[in-house]
Amino acid sequence: MEYNIKKYLDKLKRGTSTGFLDPLEYKLITSKLKKDEYKVFSTYEESDKKILYKDAIPKVKLYKINSYEKLIHQEIMGALYSLSLDKNIFGDIIIDGDNYYFYILEKMSTFIENNLFMIGNKYISIEEVDINLLNNYKKTYEIKNIIVPSLRIDAVISKIINTSRTNTQDLIKNKYVILNYSILKNGSILLKENDVFSVRKKGKYKFSKIIKTTKKDNIIIEYYRYT
Repeated sequence: MEYNIKKYLDKLKRGTSTGFLDPLEYKLITSKLKKDEYKVFSTYEESDKKILYKDAIPKVKLYKINSYEKLIHQEIMGALYSLSLDKNIFGDIIIDGDNYYFYILEKMSTFIENNLFMIGNKYISIEEVDINLLNNYKKTYEIKNIIVPSLRIDAVISKIINTSRTNTQDLIKNKYVILNYSILKNGSILLKENDVFSVRKKGKYKFSKIIKTTKKDNIIIEYYRYT
C-alpha cells in the first residue's frame, strides 16, 4: 500500500492523474496533500472510485455490457482482472437492473474492445455509451436487521450469510473478505458505523447502526445489503 501511495503522489507531482482510486487510497493520498494540490474527478455523485488530477481533466469512457445471461459484480470484476488490468485502470462497476456498466480510462479502451468477450463462462459484447448516462445514478440497497452476539466482523458475517464462525474464519483466511476496501486479516475486528465489507460471491454490505441490546445481551443491528 505504501508503494502505491508514493506512486500516486509522484504522478500528481508530475502533473498526471492518479487513475481510479478506491476510498481507502483516496483518503490516504488526500491526507498527504493540501487542498490546492489536487482536483477530484468523479464519474457520478456516489461513485466509490475517484481520480485525483492537477490540470487536465482525466479522459474516461463508459461501457455497457450486453449479455443474455444474468451477471454479478464479482464476475465482471474478475473478468477485468483476468485481462491483467491494474485496478486503477477501471472505475465503478454498476449493475442497474439487467443493465451492466463499467468505467475505464480512455487509454485502455481499444484494448478492452479487442479483448473482453467473456465474463465467467458467458459470452458478452460491450458498447461505448455516453459518459453522462449515469450521472444521476443512485445506489440501491436493502435495509435489514439481524441479531448478533457481538460486533466482531466474523460474528456479523456468519449471521448475515448464514454459516458457521469456522467457515467465516476460512473465508477470511482465504482472503475472500474485504473491509473498507482492504483484505481483512483479523476476524476479531469490531465493526464501526458506516464500515463497508464484502464477502466473495456473497455480496457487499454496510454496517449502519446498533438498534438495541436484547435481554440476553445480544445486539440487534441494522445493515445495508447492496443490490
